[in-house]
Amino acid sequence: MQAYNELDSIQLNFSPQDLLFLNLALALIMYGVALDLRFEDFKYLVKNPKSFFLGVFSQFLLLPFLTWILVHLINPPPSVALGMFLVAACPGGNISNFLSNLAKGNTALSISLTGFSSFLSIISTPVNFAIWASLYGPTSNLLQEISLDFKDAFFTVALILGIPLLLGILTHQNAPKLAEKASRILKPLSLLIFAAFIVIAFMGNLNLFLSYISLIFLWVLAHNFIALGAGFLTGKAFKLPLADVKTLTIETGIQNSGLGLVLIFTYFNGLGGMAFITAFWGIWHLISGITIATLWKYKE
Repeated sequence: MQAYNELDSIQLNFSPQDLLFLNLALALIMYGVALDLRFEDFKYLVKNPKSFFLGVFSQFLLLPFLTWILVHLINPPPSVALGMFLVAACPGGNISNFLSNLAKGNTALSISLTGFSSFLSIISTPVNFAIWASLYGPTSNLLQEISLDFKDAFFTVALILGIPLLLGILTHQNAPKLAEKASRILKPLSLLIFAAFIVIAFMGNLNLFLSYISLIFLWVLAHNFIALGAGFLTGKAFKLPLADVKTLTIETGIQNSGLGLVLIFTYFNGLGGMAFITAFWGIWHLISGITIATLWKYKE
């Protein structure tokens, strides 16, 4: 119980330079993702509304609701629960398109959902986070203590997601050859930069992270399982084609934990439980996503 309580009082050490680096890395990643997007890609959503709306439902409504149920069942420390609500409120992760393609899912649906959900997250992430965190007593009290200004959160999400996405789409529209060449370089480079940042940043807090890893692992495992399950069961329940089921599973189970970390270190002073759960989510969802995509690659 003492270990639980300590998670709510720990604050990870992050310098302003570290935070600036994280913001730039995430913006670069989103720009690289958008280099594959065109405004015409969003027409796919109009022509295929069923899979699209089910993807939005699974990611933005069902996952936060199931997270709320999970938090009530496992009763984690308030800061950990707050981190779980934040992860559930984030849009799909940037690697989801690659994983959908690897799994032989519906890549067009994945690209369209990633682009739409990233733009929608400018509003949905702060709103979803505020709603579900306020519906759970311990996190509601913690939010009141922190006094988060949600208008600032809107601005931050728009700055690091919305603007890079728009610039990437415009680049693709006006200079497709340049976008193709830049995408080949930026995608692996930006991911390496982001991974290096996570390693460097948490090396300074490695002892703390290792102290709580046994607690955090099971929470993240359960949370990621229900995220993947939400997408899978939604697709199956509405009898979507297998390729669409794969994509919904991956889009719901792969969350943009980088955005979560930016918000945590910008507005929550690196609150220990939030930072640990979000950082480990960023590691684990890659492992689970690659595993599922590889298994599905051979299933027709």
